[in-house]
Amino acid sequence: MAAPGLIPRLAGGWRAPARTVRSLRGMSDPALLALLFGTLAMYFVAQWPAHARAAQFDPSIPLTARLGGALLGSLFIMPLLAYGLAGLSWLVARAFGWRGTGADARLALIWAMAMVTPLMLLAGLTQGLVGPGPALGLVQALAGLAFVVMWVVNLRALGQSAGK
Repeated sequence: MAAPGLIPRLAGGWRAPARTVRSLRGMSDPALLALLFGTLAMYFVAQWPAHARAAQFDPSIPLTARLGGALLGSLFIMPLLAYGLAGLSWLVARAFGWRGTGADARLALIWAMAMVTPLMLLAGLTQGLVGPGPALGLVQALAGLAFVVMWVVNLRALGQSAGK
């Protein structure tokens, strides 16, 4: 039987996150990097409504300039930060007895980022359509909490299966 595609795995990750991330163990570095770039491309798209709203209210900075800056941050700077954060999390986790590898730490972080992509898109829509306020704060808090929970679950699942 062929392995399921990305969308079924993302959906399965919400139902059984530990099992799903363990099934991804052994993903090649080019495939993991492609997943990271795809995730960050969606994060870039999620920023469009907010930038369009900001450009409408403050036309001194045109939409294209705002999107250019967001593109630079999303697709050029964020991958470096993600890999740096994964390396740092690996060092910290190892200090506390985690048995996973550096590749496991990268997978845990990048898969958690991919898992919260729908919430990031919702936060972008909320920011663009509703603007600042309690609704945006709630959606952003939910996305942040979901990311942290998924990242910890991923690290625990990959660390436990590394010792077996």
